[in-house]
Amino acid sequence: MERGGTVHQLPFFSEFGYKTYGIELSDSQIEAANIFSKEHNIALNISKGDIRKLPFEDESISFIYSYNTIFHMKKEDITKAVNEIKRVLKPGGICLINFLSINDSDYGQGEKIGEGEFVQTERGEKVIHTYYDIEEGEKHFKDMNILFKENRILERLYEGKKIKQGYIDYITQKII
Repeated sequence: MERGGTVHQLPFFSEFGYKTYGIELSDSQIEAANIFSKEHNIALNISKGDIRKLPFEDESISFIYSYNTIFHMKKEDITKAVNEIKRVLKPGGICLINFLSINDSDYGQGEKIGEGEFVQTERGEKVIHTYYDIEEGEKHFKDMNILFKENRILERLYEGKKIKQGYIDYITQKII
């Protein structure tokens, strides 16, 4: 699963022979992905869908890549999405997923709509950003093997301004 638009990870996986699929809610992001697909002559297989209700059979996907996506919804919806990911993963399947961390400089900014949940403006649009503390993501993976976890903090210049981005990255495996 990946958000459409101008940056794509799906071609990377496709280059190595994997059949790829992408799920996207936004029609404009799907259109941007289709343009990218045509310009680069690669089939991204991105369709309209919702990560909270994946259009795949139980235990039918070997690898799920959900990066910088799942934290754009409320925590109750994140739980639904992670449960859907676990439903469609094959036994032994791998999932790479990340959450925003409370160490991010935007934590606490915008309109608070829940614990760790804020509506913020991103590229001129109102977007939900949900932030986790370092241990909070563990609740989603009690029935999985956590192969890798990293509390990542990046400091960089963005549009001429120094920012700090905080992420908690997981690589998990569905138990066989």
